[in-house]
Amino acid sequence: MSHQEEDSLQKAPWFGTLLEWTETIVMAIALVAIVFTFFCRVITVDGSSMEPTYHNGDRVLATNLLGAPAQGDVVIVINALEEPIIKRVVATEGQTVDFDPQLGEVTVDGEVVSGSAFGIEDGITFVPDLPGQVLEFPQTVPEGCVFVLGDNRGNSTDSRFQTVGMVDCRNVLGTVFFNLYPFSKLGFTGDI
Repeated sequence: MSHQEEDSLQKAPWFGTLLEWTETIVMAIALVAIVFTFFCRVITVDGSSMEPTYHNGDRVLATNLLGAPAQGDVVIVINALEEPIIKRVVATEGQTVDFDPQLGEVTVDGEVVSGSAFGIEDGITFVPDLPGQVLEFPQTVPEGCVFVLGDNRGNSTDSRFQTVGMVDCRNVLGTVFFNLYPFSKLGFTGDI
């Protein structure tokens, strides 16, 4: 650096500070872009199929770094229309899913899956009477797949329907691990 350049920097100390701030901001933006490109995604909930857990417009973070989806996980999947949808994993590969039409319960391997474990009412899970549009039950979840349901069981297009069916784990974008919005739910998913 020439003597003249040094003099101009000494006369304008704000210029060096401005460069430092610009460098910091650019690095922060690059870091955020890398994190959101490779490690997690911000997803905006669209629709009411996950009420009361998630409502239309809620925002969550999902990642595929948590391993294979487990029973009870809330996941983001790509459906046949290639739109991301949010659902809850009810059964994983090798498990048998059935429904009790009298009690409105879903069973996995003969055991009733308690809705109250997920903050929803028991006795609200039925298979709609829509011949040709829903799967026949019982169903065993194929290898590499999961069976998903929306928490709002009466208003959810999920694995009961042929358009979604058993979800290939390769179509799972990630598991929801953090709630961003509304701020009243801000925090890790175990805290809601």
